[in-house]
Amino acid sequence: MTDFENSAARAERELAREVQEEFARRQEERRQTERGWQLNMNFLSGNQYCDVNALGEIEEDESGYWWQTKRVFNYIAPAIDMRLAKLNRIRPKLAVRPLSDSEEDIRSARISSEVLAAVAERESLDEIITRATVWSECCGTAFYKIIWDNSAGALLGESAEGGLREGGVRIIPVSPFEIYPASLSEESIQAQPGIIHARAVPVEEIYATYGVKLAGRDIDEFSLSPYSASVHSITRVSPLKAVRHGYEIVIERYERPTADQPGGRLTIVAGDKVLYDGDLPYVNGADGERGYPFVRQTCLSLAGGFFGGSIVDRLIPVQRAYNAVKNRKHEFLNRISMGTVAVEDGSVDTDELMEDGLTPGKILVYRQGGTPPAMLTLGSVPAEFSEEEDRLVNEFGKISGVGEISQTASSFNSVTSATGLQLLIEQDEARLTVSYESIRSALKSIGRHILSLCRQFCGGMRVMRGRQEEGGKLFSFTSSDISSGDVVLESDSDINLSPARRRTVMYELLSTGLLNGADGSVPEGTKSKILTYLGYNGLAEGRDMTALHRARCEEENKLLQGGYVPAKAYDDHAVHIEEHTAFILTEHLSSQCEEAFLRHLGEHKKLLKEEQNG
Repeated sequence: MTDFENSAARAERELAREVQEEFARRQEERRQTERGWQLNMNFLSGNQYCDVNALGEIEEDESGYWWQTKRVFNYIAPAIDMRLAKLNRIRPKLAVRPLSDSEEDIRSARISSEVLAAVAERESLDEIITRATVWSECCGTAFYKIIWDNSAGALLGESAEGGLREGGVRIIPVSPFEIYPASLSEESIQAQPGIIHARAVPVEEIYATYGVKLAGRDIDEFSLSPYSASVHSITRVSPLKAVRHGYEIVIERYERPTADQPGGRLTIVAGDKVLYDGDLPYVNGADGERGYPFVRQTCLSLAGGFFGGSIVDRLIPVQRAYNAVKNRKHEFLNRISMGTVAVEDGSVDTDELMEDGLTPGKILVYRQGGTPPAMLTLGSVPAEFSEEEDRLVNEFGKISGVGEISQTASSFNSVTSATGLQLLIEQDEARLTVSYESIRSALKSIGRHILSLCRQFCGGMRVMRGRQEEGGKLFSFTSSDISSGDVVLESDSDINLSPARRRTVMYELLSTGLLNGADGSVPEGTKSKILTYLGYNGLAEGRDMTALHRARCEEENKLLQGGYVPAKAYDDHAVHIEEHTAFILTEHLSSQCEEAFLRHLGEHKKLLKEEQNG
């Protein structure tokens, strides 16, 4: 081996060691936060007699007495289930707003919207958001990783290495256990100096992706923390904890672009091997810069904190108190029903009495002259138990944002007005707005990442299939067709707008005539969209003739810029006149092109007049 090769090998080992040490340091900084997540998961899964001790480990709580019961009455799980059900109900569609009224920007925005819809359909974006929301509700934070996968997309051909595919966008939900920021106090993900994404990967997958063979080792599935094997005298509690065999931790260290490194830096390490070291791969930042491929979603934003807070954090003290009250209440009931027997020393066989108790019909023999056993009178269950139990149940609703109207309507029997009930529903769900806004923000950021990756990697002509709910039509585009306009949310309704209420709103819009066309009737294209919105996709089979004519106008606009194109008798002349006139007003045409457009418009006007007179 030459001196140059020796020097390169030493530099690689040094870089791998540097990344490993930085990863260990960030683990240590985040250890206490991670233990809080583990505690939340324990409480959510029903293992509620545990806590974080002074050493920063999760251990089981010991009973005060051997006879004390430790039953769990889990109110946290149904509260989180209700929150997830309400948050999952809102799934607005992504769309793109054109930068201007020009024909080119409008077309680019339309194609970009179709690309977003196609990627969302192929990647099952609704399911991905649902999975990420489970993490954010439990641990306070969830992440999305948006990457370009060369092995995705349609098959183009075969090679010696296997099938060649056109590539595509991948959206991966990531748990907070895998993300290690450089600063725990920096709230914005793009403002972080660096981010580490650490995950357990099979050594076979590492070899297939990077061509590097590793021995592999056993990795804890639940946490990458190095403290899982320390302090053996303490009983640690971790739900879903298992060991993976033949895995290795792949550490991806992302560094933000700086003056010295304008392209940023990505270093990927597994074991003592450097798998990749170079610029950040994706041009997805502001102003065409390279950035992180991550999007953050929180349950509750915390001031000065990268990781958000969780509702489970606030519910744990109430859950502990509720379990204690219920168990003490049941113990009191057991004392009343089972009885507490007072026995004079030596008057009866206490061993027999302890084994069988005072069974019905039992013949109790006691010493002559002694005092017979007697049941102690304990009275009834104190009313304070039931009062405290009701207070704690109300606190669950107040803290979780899932109020009484979501659980039971018994408290609102006196409200008979529809407006009054609607106001109660809005107040009941107002606190879900914070979590909902985070999902909206994350969804818009995902849309921007998708468009950035498509602009960077799609290149030449691409063909995609649109939404299934809109017929799954094929459309073509190039990377230059993708807009850089703002990503917006389509049909972004209020959080408290249930499917039934949405249908009512749609019927009200129809009855007021706001959706009618110029002739007073609802256009066929609008009818199809309304049926799809109401959930009756099977009935939306009619062709939108206006949309077809507009598509033909778009083709004619391109042809007319190269010369005269005659109008057709089967054209919808009113639509063509409107579309061609809009194109002329928004584009800067040469005198020759303008003359071709005017001649074409003249033919449409002539044919339209003949139709009206005939």
